[in-house]
Amino acid sequence: MRFPKIEEKIPTYLHPFIAKQEASLYTPMDHATWRYIMKVARAFFPEHAHQKYLDGLEETGISLESVPLISEMDLKLQKFGWRAVAVVGFIPPAVFMEFLSLGVLPIACDIRQIEHLSYTPAPDIVHEAAGHAPIVADPEYADYLHAYGEIARKVIYSKQDMEVYEAIRNLSDTKEDPKSTASDIKKSEKRLDKASKAVEFLSEATILSRMGWWTFEYGLIGDLKKPKIYGAGLLSSIAESYHCFSKKVKKIPFTMKCIEYSYDITKPQPQLFVTPNFATLTRGLKKLSSQMAYSHGGVKGLEKAKQAGTLTTTQFESDVQISGILTDFILKKGKPIFLKFSGPSQLSFLDSEIPGQDAKYHKNGYSTPLGRVKTRNGFRPLSSLSADEIIALGNKIVFESGVVLEGVLKNIYQELDLTLLVTFDKVTVTYLGKKLYEPEWGPYDVVCGETIQSVFGGAADRSAYFKSVGGFTQKQHRQKSNLTAKNKGLNELYAKVRKFRDSGASEKQLGEIIKRLDQKYPKDWLLRLELLEFKNLNPLKKQAIQKSLKKLTTENKDQKELIERGLKLL
Repeated sequence: MRFPKIEEKIPTYLHPFIAKQEASLYTPMDHATWRYIMKVARAFFPEHAHQKYLDGLEETGISLESVPLISEMDLKLQKFGWRAVAVVGFIPPAVFMEFLSLGVLPIACDIRQIEHLSYTPAPDIVHEAAGHAPIVADPEYADYLHAYGEIARKVIYSKQDMEVYEAIRNLSDTKEDPKSTASDIKKSEKRLDKASKAVEFLSEATILSRMGWWTFEYGLIGDLKKPKIYGAGLLSSIAESYHCFSKKVKKIPFTMKCIEYSYDITKPQPQLFVTPNFATLTRGLKKLSSQMAYSHGGVKGLEKAKQAGTLTTTQFESDVQISGILTDFILKKGKPIFLKFSGPSQLSFLDSEIPGQDAKYHKNGYSTPLGRVKTRNGFRPLSSLSADEIIALGNKIVFESGVVLEGVLKNIYQELDLTLLVTFDKVTVTYLGKKLYEPEWGPYDVVCGETIQSVFGGAADRSAYFKSVGGFTQKQHRQKSNLTAKNKGLNELYAKVRKFRDSGASEKQLGEIIKRLDQKYPKDWLLRLELLEFKNLNPLKKQAIQKSLKKLTTENKDQKELIERGLKLL
């Protein structure tokens, strides 16, 4: 069976986020970092992780000795109904979730620097490949992740959400850039703090992200007294996974109350939620989805869209959809009778853009009255009228709400025996003596709708919308390298040790590397651990290395733990 190329499965408007994984950019130190993390994982997680984790490593094509190739993971994941695609850094939350809704796992190409081996807030290949991917091999977990992506694709993001996202992305990029200074990092941290404090309300996206954080990122599963890890954030953090079982971290039975807990990506989590099984998560997700605007629509849905100030879609009982930034609406007796959108707007039917109603045509916004219109037989839905009945209304359309439209009928658009759109020229729209539209503003397209069934985030026909507006404006980064002028020489030593581990090394060759380490790189601990793996290492040299490592444990608390855990593996 031929599986399509990953680009064929993904809509074109998401293609700017597809990156090229360049294996040549991974340094010998990067491979050693990966190798150390996986060695610790194999020793620690059989007892502490979900049972699928270790099997999943092999089933999803994750190498234990070197940074894995995402293309190989993509091939392995296909047998589970999933795909993998390479990305770089933080991508917009809506984009990440859309990938999940398509059954595609986005995997960041970059790998953390050795200085951040325990944990990094930046997305990297350790988090995605060694965290998310292995558990995807469990069918119930995969179903939950896919369902989460489907719902997340429809939730409403706020302007403030996007400002927080940009600040998080900036902080993660800064922290993982080898050229960043302490001042750069502090500046980025202040930006995130400012953006977080500016959030005035909990958007749907924020609420759903909390559920994601406390489940597939930092979730525990099984018995409350002896739970197992399944969250990728824990699986990819050898420090936090190690400490999360302490009594200092509160274990709470999973319920939907988890969405009441905020989180800080830069700090260890003070509490974790334990689900008895993955099916419980899916049931909770279904309950949460019923509270989202895409499920209930109505005035509450409009209020959420207006408050968010971002691109949303309003869908009517006629299945006509308006996509744009909802800036205002008029109510009468609790029912919406007029909607106004700003910025590029799109009109669609059943998620397909109506010909001629693209975001270029409505580049300055869109507005429309809603509800029934006056006919000879009383007030009727505009969508139920035939072309002849609409023509018979003449140049004046009176809505049941009191909105009056006067203009020259130009066009009637129909599909499936339904009138979806009526276009007029030289239009004046008034309500209670106030002009809502004037003739010099151009042709006027009235959607045929009365009841708002759904309000959801993003455009209805996303491919067509982004084609009109020029796609995402965010610049995508290329995969970066951790190689610097400062660590070039050290990387050469790592490369030699890696070569010797495969082909064998003489006692003299090992001695030369140790001498070079002591002279030039007294602070490096990982290569010293790798040297201790050689069985033909001179006992005196071994003692010298152990003495150096012991000294390094006194200089840094986090480093002390990493060294001691590495020594235990030996």
